[in-house]
Amino acid sequence: MVSIDRLAAFAAMSLVLIVVPGPSVLFVIGRALAQGRRAALTTVVGNTLGAYVLVVCVALGAGPLVERSALAFTVLKLSGAAYLVYLGVRAVARRGSLQAAFEGEGPSYGGLRTMWEGFAVGVANPKTIVFFAAVLPQFVDRAQGDVTGQMLLLGLVFNIIAVGCDSAWGLVAATARGWFARSPRRLAMVGGAGGLTMIGLGVTVAATGRKD
Repeated sequence: MVSIDRLAAFAAMSLVLIVVPGPSVLFVIGRALAQGRRAALTTVVGNTLGAYVLVVCVALGAGPLVERSALAFTVLKLSGAAYLVYLGVRAVARRGSLQAAFEGEGPSYGGLRTMWEGFAVGVANPKTIVFFAAVLPQFVDRAQGDVTGQMLLLGLVFNIIAVGCDSAWGLVAATARGWFARSPRRLAMVGGAGGLTMIGLGVTVAATGRKD
């Protein structure tokens, strides 16, 4: 299975991506401000379930392919890196959109509806899709075998971190709404810093080779 050092390295890279405000984080923030802490945390649960569906799909589809083909690995890696850079550039250009999430309002739904909508956002999150397709294979030790199992374990680590971080975003948004609302510049700085971080992550992915 995956060694401790690989798990730690993957966890660190996952944390960098997760803390960047993307579609999932913005959705959680919007729910926290419009409907409160409970709705935000329910959204996080649905979001995480959706993200793990992506893990399973990538592990079952990309795992065997990457295990057999170095070319497939390189194509996935470079394509994913390029898209992460693109998302980062777009996040910087649209950094003011975070303000809209903090001002969002919407109807209050029940727990199942809220969780389902969180699931839909999680399973359709392009940032997460690219990360799993381009980064997961880099932390797999092919010499140990069971590439699919290793990907599933790494994806579980990602989702555990995501639950903690996304929940924190939601709780902070619900608690500090007034402070952020008084200064749109604060929100723009958060969005801009997140975009630059994503660009850096894309460059790192492109420059990193197989770990075996």
